[in-house]
This record gives sequence, structure tokens and C-alpha cells, in this order.
Amino acid sequence: MKRPFSKEVLKIENVDQIVEKICDKLNNDVFHIMKRKGGVIGVSGGIDSSTTLALMVKALGADRIFAVMLPESDSSPDSKKFALQLLEKFGVEYKEENISAALEGFGCYKRRNLAVKKVVSNYDPIEDKMKIVIPPEIIKSNLPPVHYVTVIYKDGSEQSCRLPMGEYLQIVAASNFKQRSRMSMLYYHAERLYYAVIGTPNKHEIEQGFFVKYGDGGSDVFPIGDLYKTQVYQIARYLGVPVDIINRPPTTDTYSAAQTQEEFFYQLPFETMDLLWYAFENGYSPKEVSPVLEMSEEDVVRNYNNFERKRKTTDYLRQPPIRGYDFFEK
Repeated sequence: MKRPFSKEVLKIENVDQIVEKICDKLNNDVFHIMKRKGGVIGVSGGIDSSTTLALMVKALGADRIFAVMLPESDSSPDSKKFALQLLEKFGVEYKEENISAALEGFGCYKRRNLAVKKVVSNYDPIEDKMKIVIPPEIIKSNLPPVHYVTVIYKDGSEQSCRLPMGEYLQIVAASNFKQRSRMSMLYYHAERLYYAVIGTPNKHEIEQGFFVKYGDGGSDVFPIGDLYKTQVYQIARYLGVPVDIINRPPTTDTYSAAQTQEEFFYQLPFETMDLLWYAFENGYSPKEVSPVLEMSEEDVVRNYNNFERKRKTTDYLRQPPIRGYDFFEK
């Protein structure tokens, strides 16, 4: 029987038991199913990778984990600061691998900057910073997201311009070299150590398509892949993830300008999005959800439509390679 919808519906009552189950499964997946000696993880100082590392320590042991920091030219200094704080707390061996040279070789920055300059001609990639945003009012239009590029000039002033589809796709395609380069480095270390690569995407990232195929979506195991973002925070607190990381706003750390995940992709605060997604997945009517979240039924419907659109348009990201071309008779 479906329980009444409330703001407490996603609260984990027995965090210790859930953590034990996740850790038991992770231990079995790595040591028995994949028959690896341990796990490799990329750490960014964000809540998802930090919580995943804390789970790995409990499941595998700190001596069976190798962590990799993967900065590049656009990375925030805070990412390294928080990652080091995490690694010191949990006593995990680590290495820093700067991937800027690899990205230069792929033409990541050059290809991206060419697309930005087509839209904002006076953009100077050396002096200025940039990011991609979705204006918050777009979600009320019941239409697919419209992306803007925001350039922050060296004097602090800003300019935002709507991105034509071609330029938007080029910026994203060039930026995705970052996630794919990071995953290549993680697999290098996993293969030399005979370890598994442990992924960090949460439920929203997987099911809404906020990941790069064969990038951060290319790991061997997703320990938090069925956890809503607010549940990740609950487990982080239980496992003792540093408070500075818990209080840090989730960022993409992809573009040169600081940017939250909300303004880049989700369009909603996590506390609200989690509850709406749970309601959407579990068949709660807008009439049931509206008074709890203090939003109109029309707004609930718009968000449901947005979720459905994201799930459909990103289905291909979750699909394995298509087979079925053996037409020879047996």
C-alpha cells in the first residue's frame, strides 16, 4: 500500500542498516563478482564522490582504495582543498593527475572557446570566465530547456546570450572530453592495480541523464546510484564526511566560472526535486503533491513533464551498445 505523500517520505529511518546493506553489496561486487583487489575512485571534493569514498572505506578497507584527484585548467581550487580534507580524514592513498595537457591535445578548450566566441565575439578566454545556464523561469514554460552562455568579464560585469543549438552542442561536446579523460585515467590506475573503478553518480544523475556516456557514466559499480541527493547527504553525515564538504553547494566544476548543478541542469533545489521525482516515479497525483510542496497543481504537472522529457531524451545514454547483427545460420 502506498504511504501518504509527505516531506518525510525520503527520510532514511535506519541509516546504519542501509549503509551496511550498501557496503555488503559493494564488497561482494568488487571482491567476489568482479574478483578485483580493491577500488579506484576519482575525488573532487563534492558530496557524491566524498560519500562514495566513505562507503568504500567501510566496505573495502582504506588500504584497498586508491583515490585520484583530476584537476584541469578550469577546476576550482576548492575542489583540491576539499578533496585533500576528505582523504586525510579517511586515510586513503591518493595521487593527483592533472589532465590539462590531455585536454589541450584533444582541443577541448580551443573547440569550446571557438563556439563561445561565435555567440559573444569579445569573449577573451584568458581574461574572462564563462558558464552555461538555464534561466530559472524556463521551467514554467513547459518547453524544453533553453541554454544561455554567460560570460563574466575581468571587470566583474556579465553578459548572457542565448546559445544556438550548434554552438551549444559544440561547447558540451568539447567539455565532455573532461569526463572521458578522467575516466581513462581512472581505468589506467584500476588496471595497473587490478582494482575496479567505483562510480559516483546518484539516482538523479543516472535517471535524468546528467552524466557523460563513457565518462563519469562508465564505471564498474554505482554504490549511490539508487540514492536521492538528500539521502546522499543523510549517509554523508552518518559516515562522518567533513562538514565543509556537506555545506558546499553542489557544482559542475566544468566551466571556468563558478556554477551550481541547479542552474546548469536540474532547475530546482535538491530538496524540492527529490520529493517531486519520488512523487513522479511512484504515481502520486498532482493533487496529492501540491499542498505538501506548497506549489500549484499546474507547477507539479510542469515538473512531471520536465522529468519525463529528460528521461526520454537521455534514454540513449543508459543503453548498452546495440547488438543483434549475427544473421548467419547456426
